[in-house]
Amino acid sequence: MTTVTPHAQARATVLYDGDCGFCKWSLAKLLAWDRRGALRPLPLQDPEADRLLGGMESERKLASWHLVAEDGSVVSAGRALAPLFGLLPGGRPLAALASALGPVTERGYGWVAGHRDVFGKAVSAGARRRASARIARRSAGAIRPER
Repeated sequence: MTTVTPHAQARATVLYDGDCGFCKWSLAKLLAWDRRGALRPLPLQDPEADRLLGGMESERKLASWHLVAEDGSVVSAGRALAPLFGLLPGGRPLAALASALGPVTERGYGWVAGHRDVFGKAVSAGARRRASARIARRSAGAIRPER
């Protein structure tokens, strides 16, 4: 396992619903893909999230995930997929596709987000535990290359 100073390599912060099992499972998959440590996970329930989101109203904040770039700019929901994919190894083609399909990407994200409770039921307790452990390792600054 490679350990780095916490968030030394992070280029963006991913704000996610820490109370949502499907959200954590999805984020853990992204962190596994993110072998370089470009992403820093932070639950929306953390007080730092309010600071990063500049006082965004609670309902809007919890309705979606958010990507906060190094410069402080924020993109949310489906619009955040293109810049997110652009940060991941080999993700540029998906970033271009998500960008080109902008409105479709946004609607697709909205549909998934609207059904996350249904998808969450399909995530096993073991998968949720593994996801929480991966997020905790990354939050602590550990980056484990995936096998």
